[in-house]
Amino acid sequence: MRFCYLLLLLLFLPALAWAGTLRGRVTDENNHGLPFASIYIKETASGTATNDQGLYQLALAPGTYTIEFKYVGYRAHLETVTIGADDQELNITLQPEVLNLKEVVVRATDEDPAYSIMRNAIRLRKYHRDEALAWSARVYMKSVARMDKVPSKILGIKVVDVDTGIVYLSESVSELAYKRPNKIHERMISSKVSGQKKGFSFNQASEMNISFYDPLLKVQGLSERGFVSPLANNALFFYRFEYLGTFQENGHTINKIKVIPRRKNDPVFAGNIYIVDGTWRVHSTDLKLTKNAGIEFVDWIRVRQVYAPVTEQVWLPVSQRFDFEAAGLGFKGGGYAMGVYSKYKVQPAYAKPPKLEEVEPEEEPIIDAAKPPKKPKYKLVEPVQAPEPEQPVISDKVFSKEVLLVEKGSNKRDSAYWASVRPVPLTQEEVADYHKKDSLEVIKNSRPYQDSLDAVRNKPSFGSFLLGGYTYSNTYERKFYRFDPLLSLTGGPSILQYNTVEGVAADLRVEFVKRFEDRRSYTIEPAVRYGFSNEKLNGKLRMSYHFDPFKNSNIAVEGGRYVYQINNLNPISPFVNTLYSWLAERNYMKLYQRDFGRITYRSELWNGVRLSLGADYAHRMPLQNTADFSFRKGMDDVESRFTPNVPVNAELADAAFSPHQALTVSAALSFKPGQEYITRPDDKINLGSKYPTFTLSYRGGLKALGGDVKYHTAALSLSDDISFGLLGRSKYSAIGGVFWGKEDMRLMDYKHFNGNRTLVAGVYNGFQLLDYYRYSTNNAYLEAHYEHHFNGFIFNKIPLFRKLKLQEVVSINYLNTQQSRNYMELGLGIEHIFKVLRVDFVTSFQEGNRARTGLMVGFGF
Repeated sequence: MRFCYLLLLLLFLPALAWAGTLRGRVTDENNHGLPFASIYIKETASGTATNDQGLYQLALAPGTYTIEFKYVGYRAHLETVTIGADDQELNITLQPEVLNLKEVVVRATDEDPAYSIMRNAIRLRKYHRDEALAWSARVYMKSVARMDKVPSKILGIKVVDVDTGIVYLSESVSELAYKRPNKIHERMISSKVSGQKKGFSFNQASEMNISFYDPLLKVQGLSERGFVSPLANNALFFYRFEYLGTFQENGHTINKIKVIPRRKNDPVFAGNIYIVDGTWRVHSTDLKLTKNAGIEFVDWIRVRQVYAPVTEQVWLPVSQRFDFEAAGLGFKGGGYAMGVYSKYKVQPAYAKPPKLEEVEPEEEPIIDAAKPPKKPKYKLVEPVQAPEPEQPVISDKVFSKEVLLVEKGSNKRDSAYWASVRPVPLTQEEVADYHKKDSLEVIKNSRPYQDSLDAVRNKPSFGSFLLGGYTYSNTYERKFYRFDPLLSLTGGPSILQYNTVEGVAADLRVEFVKRFEDRRSYTIEPAVRYGFSNEKLNGKLRMSYHFDPFKNSNIAVEGGRYVYQINNLNPISPFVNTLYSWLAERNYMKLYQRDFGRITYRSELWNGVRLSLGADYAHRMPLQNTADFSFRKGMDDVESRFTPNVPVNAELADAAFSPHQALTVSAALSFKPGQEYITRPDDKINLGSKYPTFTLSYRGGLKALGGDVKYHTAALSLSDDISFGLLGRSKYSAIGGVFWGKEDMRLMDYKHFNGNRTLVAGVYNGFQLLDYYRYSTNNAYLEAHYEHHFNGFIFNKIPLFRKLKLQEVVSINYLNTQQSRNYMELGLGIEHIFKVLRVDFVTSFQEGNRARTGLMVGFGF
């Protein structure tokens, strides 16, 4: 049998070799190349597009084909071509399309014909969106990013290894499958990245597969809100339309409609959309988003799509292209991403498609000849559903929570392969970029070159040491050393800090990271801390190993003697505590000392299921205040506000403790149902899910190995991030827990909450006005947080706020413990102030009575 297969293969090899290539150039009447002109082959339901110079190429098996060339604004051209074994050249000149205006009598009170056309298209939007039950296609993608201007320095830091011209060029070929309503899978079979022979493309055809039949278009990274489609049910609230005329194409009448935003700053498109008369489906689009629409990171983006009939009654995209430009921090550049669809296999949803039939108006006596005629009325004739096929086009086995698989050998294809599958020829600049970067790859990966770049990057600056932290890189050996900043304004570790236990303290931590080519890594973190007032030197060492990128597995061991906050959530940062201690004599940070050893392990067991385990043995010792410096000290008639290093807790008469030992074990199992993911040859990338994350956790103190504490606590939590489209996004989290077997506990074993008593906003999944320790508990508790970001939905209507790009946010925090009873915080805030700041006005209530009010300032990107 195998021998027969071999004979058949040898028999058909000559036929494969005889496949010819059709290439040429598509130009306008002035012989200028037409970029992104659409080329569609009716017999194979495949297409391609020209490059920026108007060049195209098609690999075709021998036979006769009808090929359609078209470009927006030009007459479509049909050409019948017979392909043999030899390559052929076919150059096409397209003539400008002459738009015909419908012959109508225009009155001042008449409505533009565009509105009737768009209403019909809107009415059939869902039907056209769902007219294919399932389909698969081969998608060729190319992404190009280029720099036209590069500054010599950014914020005083020299820019290295960035030139003008193309900075990223990648091609890919994928098999894309879709099944209604939202199943999708992509298998990338070929990948090419300029200058990175071992690299894999970040192209993703499934992310590019946007449809204007969807009412709200969400493009990853461009906007938090999404953009309203001209075909959305509420499109007439956001858009005006203008009829520009019609033209004929393959027996279809195509209406050209100008799309105009009604308001300058709505999240909408502008440009032209082409609608097929009678069926009211999208023929093609040429639409643009600008900064006025609220896009981020780029100045504008242009979306061009071309649809074609892939079966008698189903139209799907055959090509689309996204162009963009951006500028900022002295940089200026742009680029594009394009996709060409071919080899469609389609399972139609309808045996007979829907249609709109015009209803004859009732005859009325003519009273006023000047009265405008009534708008035509249409009735919808529902489609006839197609019978279930015996053999589905796409097997259900294709679909899972894996949305993209990048095949391991996809980056091993040679230039001959790419020449045979590339439907869009490379431009001269792209050819030169491949040649240059592939030739320089060995040099750029060499030690002398990498060391020369590191010599520039590793030059320390005052700003990095003071605020941002300093990183020393040995890129060739994949070794990195990171040092904390002297002062961290964002709540992270600081080398210099002050507290009433140690006085001025120096906390020096160095993080050493070694990475491997297969994405494994290990980290070594030694830390030394010295208090100048209590004259105590502490030290610890942490070592961790990241060993399975597909499961994000990590094991870590840590040990030493160090100082920690009694509230293990670290609710107050060293920098904020320093400020409040010196300026207001408020020593909110309460500390204790630990001589400890700890081991932790975490890994993904199955997709969406993560396990974390930990064991900790510690000798825990109390600490006393040894310093009382503040700038208020010495003022007349001013008593010190500093309090002892013992928190006040509503459940404990005295929270002080004596030295003791504690053996603590912990476990947590989290589950995110329906988690989607991407599989790459070197790792797995987890994506989102429409369901919340559930976590079941346990922590217990054991009277073993000399341990003095004994208790058990378990908690169940859930959290999620939900998009409400134009109304913004909501984040919420909730956790409830219980304790049992409470034979011996100390305050650090209690359940703590993220409180805050400063003007500097705490974490936004915590509380803003709650005491740090008062309601810490070893009894049952319930904690919940909700925050909604309107993303400008309200402020966009206010000219000044819209100009400043401010956004509104509301928050609710709730806590119930044995002592707090019903505690609630309500907050109203403004974020994106100077792009990074956020201000909240917060009021707290306890058992329905107002407790506190505060104004909080923090970061809100």
